[in-house]
Amino acid sequence: MIAPLGRGIAGPGEDSSRTFRILHVSTGNVCRSPITERLHRHALDLRLGADRGGLVVESAGTWGHEGAPMETHAATVLADYGADPADFTGRELLDEHVIRADLVLTATRDHRAQVISMGHSAGLRTFTLKEFNRLVRAIDPATLPEPDPALPGGGLVERARALVGAAAALRGWLLAPNPEADEVYDPYGAPITFFRSIGDEINQALDPVVTALTGVPARA
Repeated sequence: MIAPLGRGIAGPGEDSSRTFRILHVSTGNVCRSPITERLHRHALDLRLGADRGGLVVESAGTWGHEGAPMETHAATVLADYGADPADFTGRELLDEHVIRADLVLTATRDHRAQVISMGHSAGLRTFTLKEFNRLVRAIDPATLPEPDPALPGGGLVERARALVGAAAALRGWLLAPNPEADEVYDPYGAPITFFRSIGDEINQALDPVVTALTGVPARA
């Protein structure tokens, strides 16, 4: 199965065929999705360097606090991992974000349903983060295109699209042991200890995803 391309609008000076956009979605876009966005970017930087091979990572919220900074505890969690919390601005999820995204990863099943309900053929490219983690771990890396330095971005855009297609094909066959297994709970208003536990949960969920996207394992 070939993943449907993000249907949209290329950014200024951007060739959409050479870019793979990953959109992380939560509720307010001040806690979970900023943590996930910045940890995801950080993991890509550690594996690929600043170029990131055409992989673009963004976030938005279904009830996004437009223009708001991330929560202070979220920034603290990112600093714990060496990720950059600077210059973050909250966004409300818009149709154009879903249209442009090649992969949407949500914090919860409810967020996933909200994204899919917006249309734009988003169903085959929208997963909860933990759901995508589960599916990706079941995919044989040998079935994915190898990174190729001769291709623009090292061939990672093609690899990412193949990965999403393979995950979508598995979704009906590899179910969660229980519904809660696909959820990342909201730490909004909670103490820093709970934020840190959510940060650890997100980081662990992201690791095999980033490895599958890039073909590069995390450093020991």
